[in-house]
Amino acid sequence: MKRELGFGRCGLACCLCSENDTCTGCEAGGCPGAAVCENRLCSLAKGLDGCWACGEKTCMKGLLQKMKPRVFCRYIRLHGRAALLDRLAYNEENGVVYHRVGVYGDYDDCTDEETLLRFIDAQK
Repeated sequence: MKRELGFGRCGLACCLCSENDTCTGCEAGGCPGAAVCENRLCSLAKGLDGCWACGEKTCMKGLLQKMKPRVFCRYIRLHGRAALLDRLAYNEENGVVYHRVGVYGDYDDCTDEETLLRFIDAQK
C-alpha cells in the first residue's frame, strides 16, 4: 500500500491502485484522466477535498456512478480518511485484493452498498 497517495477525489483508493506504478495519485494530478475527471474538476471548483465532503449525497457524477467509489466516499464521511486507510491496509494484509483483474477486485464483489460497507469492516 502506498498510503501517501491516499484517495482520489472520487473516493477510489489511489493508495492501492496497481494500474500505473509511476502515478502520483489524484491529489497531485498524476492520474492519467485528471484533466477531464468530472469528480476531480467538480470538487476543485467547489473548493472541497473530495466528493465525500460535498453536501450532495446522492450525486452520480463521473465515477460516483460506480458503487465502490460511492461507498468509499460514504465511509470517509462516516469515519474519516485515516479510518478508511487503516481498514484498507488491514484488509490488504489479510488477503483482500483491491485489483485482482484490471480494476476489479474483492471490493467489487459486493452486490449493494450496505454489504460493501460491512465488508470493509468485516476483516477485523
